[in-house]
Amino acid sequence: MKKIIVFLVLLATATSCISTKSTLKNVDDNAPDLILSRNNTFVISQFSKDKKYGYDPDYPVNIFFRNTRNEAENEVRFLNALAGPNGEKITFKRLETCCPFPTKRSDMGAGFLNVYELTWEGQKKPITLYLNVYEKGILMVPMGLSLKKE
Repeated sequence: MKKIIVFLVLLATATSCISTKSTLKNVDDNAPDLILSRNNTFVISQFSKDKKYGYDPDYPVNIFFRNTRNEAENEVRFLNALAGPNGEKITFKRLETCCPFPTKRSDMGAGFLNVYELTWEGQKKPITLYLNVYEKGILMVPMGLSLKKE
């Protein structure tokens, strides 16, 4: 009997980690499909005017492209299109995965955000961006960044 109770408590704990309601505020299933440039980066033509876009886990950069199997490749396609505020070359590294949310684009029924740190020469403090490969949205350059010159 004790084993059954322990099992049920563990099961309840494991399933309660994923919220049944998404907190993401900028998902747009009607957003246009992403396009690749000849340099294998995403074509971005808009600049965000929202300070939260990309910097807040509730407003991640949504970069769903065809499927979720090429997660890292699609994140790199987005990040390689960016530059520092004055065109500086950026470097980036993945810090962690966080912030589970429900999604229909995952076999598990849940998605996660990937957190990246961006740096460039002359920068005082690294910036942190939240990327979401499970949902669609209008792809924009986050405030404080620019597009890489081709």
